[in-house]
Amino acid sequence: MSAKINVGGVETFSTVDFPEHMAAVVFLQGCPWRCPFCHNTSLQPIDSATDFVWEKFLDFLGKRQGILDAVVFSGGEPLVQNSLSDAIDDVKAMGYKVALHTGGYRPEAFQKVLPKLDWVGFDIKGPLTKDGYKKSTGGYDKIEHVRKSLELLIESGVDFECRTTCDPRVLDIADIYTIADTLSSMGIKTYRLQRYRQVEGDNTPDSECEKFFTDKALEEYLRNKFSDFAFRS
Repeated sequence: MSAKINVGGVETFSTVDFPEHMAAVVFLQGCPWRCPFCHNTSLQPIDSATDFVWEKFLDFLGKRQGILDAVVFSGGEPLVQNSLSDAIDDVKAMGYKVALHTGGYRPEAFQKVLPKLDWVGFDIKGPLTKDGYKKSTGGYDKIEHVRKSLELLIESGVDFECRTTCDPRVLDIADIYTIADTLSSMGIKTYRLQRYRQVEGDNTPDSECEKFFTDKALEEYLRNKFSDFAFRS
């Protein structure tokens, strides 16, 4: 029996969503957060009906064996869907590696799927405090869930990266120092800073978006904090 999972869309080929792998990306419907920098707002409503048929996607994967080597579950926030574990089982049964993009929502659901994952891209929305997350996610303040998920990920031994999208409307350079200190203190080695691309209706100057990437003192600090640090466009 295939998983009954609500999919908002698929990218049939990607080389950037799971490092060093050729993957299909499944965008799952639903997200509890309202990050102002989100480019997938259509995926936010959790119960929105879609016409996507999971079995047809599995048929597609059957025809791409030997071409693709992985499937990435992204969103939205994949951990909102109770059928995520079953969907991962479907994909693993076909011989594909599996990656997950998540912000750490619902650590109990994360713990269930972690043993099945080959890689995780963990989004750090802002400083790991209630106020920091309320500002960067549109009101979410259960920071203890995010921290618990991070701890589970570290303990699991699954390969992962942490990454932060540098939206200057909700983050400043001091916030990046704070995030770096927290992550480093937890033993995290791999961190990425991602450029913010203006969403529709936002007129933030490019210079504001670029300031995180031209600050040489910040770059040096991050390279000293993390053995694997990089900027990402």
